[in-house]
Amino acid sequence: MKLNIIPIGNSKGIRIPSSVLNQCHIESKVNMLIENGKIILVPVSKKTREGWNIKFKDMAKNNDDNLIINDDIDLDSGDWEW
Repeated sequence: MKLNIIPIGNSKGIRIPSSVLNQCHIESKVNMLIENGKIILVPVSKKTREGWNIKFKDMAKNNDDNLIINDDIDLDSGDWEW
């Protein structure tokens, strides 16, 4: 399928037919990758942070929700480096 490149403000874009969007299950967002000179669009199917509440509960159940660095560390000491 050949598509025309069209101006969109200071950028350029393409119009993707709705039948193609439906076939690829693309709703509102895609991740764009560039591999070997090709543009690859991958549908974003999950909402940001979707399922995090379940993962946090699993972490707590497995005692895997401890701090990695103690929060009582003295950041003004000479041993700490940003």
